[in-house]
Amino acid sequence: MLQTNSLPEVLIYTDGACDPNPGPGGWAAVLKSGRHEKELTGADPNTTNNRMELQAVIAALDALKRPSRVRLHTDSEYVQKGVTEWLEGWKAKGWKKVANRDLWQALDQAMHRHAMEWQWVKGHAGDPLNERVDYLAVSMIPRASLPLDDKDAAHIFTGVSCLGQKGPGGWAVMIRAGGTVQELTGNETQTSANRLHLLAAAKGLEAAPPDLPVHLYTPSDYAAQGAQQWVRTWAAIGWHTKEGQPVKHRELWQAIMDAGQARPVHWHSLKDGLRPVESLRAEALAKQAAR
Repeated sequence: MLQTNSLPEVLIYTDGACDPNPGPGGWAAVLKSGRHEKELTGADPNTTNNRMELQAVIAALDALKRPSRVRLHTDSEYVQKGVTEWLEGWKAKGWKKVANRDLWQALDQAMHRHAMEWQWVKGHAGDPLNERVDYLAVSMIPRASLPLDDKDAAHIFTGVSCLGQKGPGGWAVMIRAGGTVQELTGNETQTSANRLHLLAAAKGLEAAPPDLPVHLYTPSDYAAQGAQQWVRTWAAIGWHTKEGQPVKHRELWQAIMDAGQARPVHWHSLKDGLRPVESLRAEALAKQAAR
């Protein structure tokens, strides 16, 4: 039994990301103890979001040089519930039919040295350290060349600008299909950055040629991850979150989901160093529209 009172306290935030899922992924962790702080990151060219979430936690715990009192924050319900609700049952049944068994066993071993406190945090909700590890994890994803030269698809680039947490704000879309380029802009007096990202995507999908598959490029992880991972689950449970709350911006998520059922839509989450000129142009147009 660990004598917890004598152990150093360590605050850890972790996150994992995959784009698409499954596909190339990245993970990140931030460790803080007193005045000391450390960042850890890693990547895998062929993985899943859940594996990256687990890898981040394992790497963070393995980085601790001595037993510690650990407060670990994750926005992954898979990790949090796996540790607090499912793990003992898996072990009792001999790890039968457990997905990602290798990582769960590694995590189980890594936890034994520490006094653990697990805290689930809501992703994309403004927690500074959660936002930080999310950014780091996404930035680590190995990026293949963007399919900008795919002549058999429409390319949609979105940009937004929100002046304050509640607006006003503007959105913009550039649509390139064949030899034509179309620009769309709009604004709202009361809004949010997340709503504007969804609105731009929905407007772009509505205006793109209906007979072509789509590559949609967005700087918003919220929009890209939601469209690829969350929206079908929300629709299946009556447009409520797992906590039973109504899904925000339902009408926009529903329009995006409907567009994806009508034709293939490939989402690409962009970061500052990876943004093509059309994406930067869309952001500039959005700033003009916000005024």
